[in-house]
Amino acid sequence: MPEVQKGLVAEGAGLAGDRVVAAGSTARLLVAAAARALRGEDCADLGQPTPLSRFTAAPEVVRRAAAARAAGRVALTPEQTAEVEAERVARWIVDQYPRRRYPGVVVGSPHAAAVHLAVALGVPWLPAGFEMSAHWTRGAVDRPRAALDHGAALAARLLAGNPDLHVRQVHCPASRGALAGATVSLLARWRALPAAYARFLGDRLLPGAPVLVVRDGRTWPVLDEGRGHSFQLGCPSSGLEPVDFHPDSPALRQVLRAAGGDGARWEPPEVSSAGEHAEHGVEPDFAEAARRWARRRGHDLHEVLVPHPAALSAAVADLYRRWLRRAGKTGDRLVVECGRLLDPWQVVRAGLVPYWCENATRRSVEQVEWWLAGSEPFSSVDVLPESPGMRTPALAGLPQWLAVAAFGRRRRALDRTAARGYPVATVPTRRATEVLRNQPYDLPVPPPLAAAEAVAALREDGAPLGLAVT
Repeated sequence: MPEVQKGLVAEGAGLAGDRVVAAGSTARLLVAAAARALRGEDCADLGQPTPLSRFTAAPEVVRRAAAARAAGRVALTPEQTAEVEAERVARWIVDQYPRRRYPGVVVGSPHAAAVHLAVALGVPWLPAGFEMSAHWTRGAVDRPRAALDHGAALAARLLAGNPDLHVRQVHCPASRGALAGATVSLLARWRALPAAYARFLGDRLLPGAPVLVVRDGRTWPVLDEGRGHSFQLGCPSSGLEPVDFHPDSPALRQVLRAAGGDGARWEPPEVSSAGEHAEHGVEPDFAEAARRWARRRGHDLHEVLVPHPAALSAAVADLYRRWLRRAGKTGDRLVVECGRLLDPWQVVRAGLVPYWCENATRRSVEQVEWWLAGSEPFSSVDVLPESPGMRTPALAGLPQWLAVAAFGRRRRALDRTAARGYPVATVPTRRATEVLRNQPYDLPVPPPLAAAEAVAALREDGAPLGLAVT
């Protein structure tokens, strides 16, 4: 496998990265948030109210139809998947960052704590892949075999011009609801270091600056026939287990009813592996290419293997607390972010400790409760629960979110706007900015965290949480 992916079409050809990468996808949001934070800007311009915000009280069938129409307007057509140029996507990503030299870089799986870490270090965050959404005109949420056939055809078009990608298709009505029957979700993972990344790192990294590769270590059953496309039924972020997607599962029947499907039609494809890296994993060839690039140019490379999102969230929150206190700040004010409700610059500006929940599942909320129970108490706790836009068996109720806020000694705040329509009505990312702007200023911002100190802290304090740092 080549170390650096070569451009396959002429400069400027293909679809723009802004059009290719799925609107609202985690990696897209995190790049935008990180780039803004490094410019000293918040996320006030990120995210507008979704079309579903007008249908909060509408019948579920109306909401599902509105969601499908909205998704169709921004999804790629089958013809457009053939026009995708992954190298152009990589250029679009790196071009968002300020043009200056950096003392390091964080690369890998999409995780907001990795972005908070990058902002504390004063370095960019680069994803090891990107998500796309493509039309499925005659789709149905309860027909995973048909989804596989359609997705495989789309992936073949995509891979014809991008052989250094692996495409993981995820069919998950538990996390995508009715959208799983209107579009297919394709996660493209680089199997080599994109040329745009290599140029960016070569031009922007200071001599000897370290490279941190964060890898999501979760696994999931997968069908992979070795053609560069693999299929995953369900996902870890749904809050469910693989067995919950079996035709006899009560949880699956509940999920399909909520999404407008019929459990009697559910026929899952066979799997080829019971435990491959899930959709947000990093391709081994990508990690090895980054390692070779760093070795040849005199940069240390450290890998952080994350067994579950809460482990990195807790380790980075603890690291922020020490970083803030060393700068003379209290480190006693916590913000619990969720999903897309985050703002790294406002966190630093207000001197807050950030803890990120991947989603609003019971599992995610229980993990922050356990971390808080074992931590030194915080004087204030602000909670920003992201509504998933639908009801699922794994959903955390508002009382559980309120229990998280109750850990604050003096201030206990659950954002009322986010909670008002929970779990059906969604709010944009900029809602987090609006909430955090009301926090008192705690300037100046601490000096950037040293990468060696961060790696040592993640290795020592993350070990009990399951983090493996090399």
